Amino acid sequence: MCGRYTLSTSVEVLAEELGLAGPLPELQPSYNVAPTQEVPAVVAGSGGGGRRLEMLRWGLIPSWADDPGIGARMINARSETVAEKPSFRRAFKERRCLIPADGFYEWQKTNNGKQPYYLRMKSGRPFVFAGLWESWNKDGSEIQSCTILTTDANDLVGEVHHRMPIILPHEDYELWLDPDVRESEELLPLLAPYPAADMEAYPVSRKVNSPYNNDPGCIEPAA
Repeated sequence: MCGRYTLSTSVEVLAEELGLAGPLPELQPSYNVAPTQEVPAVVAGSGGGGRRLEMLRWGLIPSWADDPGIGARMINARSETVAEKPSFRRAFKERRCLIPADGFYEWQKTNNGKQPYYLRMKSGRPFVFAGLWESWNKDGSEIQSCTILTTDANDLVGEVHHRMPIILPHEDYELWLDPDVRESEELLPLLAPYPAADMEAYPVSRKVNSPYNNDPGCIEPAA
């Protein structure tokens, strides 16, 4: 799964990397992004407009849900079942997004409890998770939310955890965001583990276990 990640890259760099159009929100560096927080996500512009950056709540709330609290349990969607699951299948066809990050955390089970690891690109460059988004409206309230897709771990991540978030290569951004592409046959092949050779991982302090800890110390190698 993916339950925590980082985004310290400036919004100006993200705009250049992701080809964003329109006004940009002000982003503060975050070294411990946690579920139910507002996170930036790239969505396709309407009417043929360019990509835009929106703030979405992490934890997808299906449009049919009675209680928005269900989103806290919908932070991830399994790629193997996303096209069929009632909670995600409509968004998979119609509302896909890119969720920028520059690293993420996974926890390895040890005899001394779970050890957090930080995983990122060897290049240090930002990347994007494959995501879905949804708009929930009830009794005059509107919440836009998102989820991160996951798949089997690659060889590197597999040393820490058996699942990993889906990281899309740059050449797949356009297809993933294209609102005219709705068929699983075109989309599911994109949902593969990212090459392990391009990534690195190292253990970090357990301070990341608490979302209240959010500073560069979260990503420093453990002593």
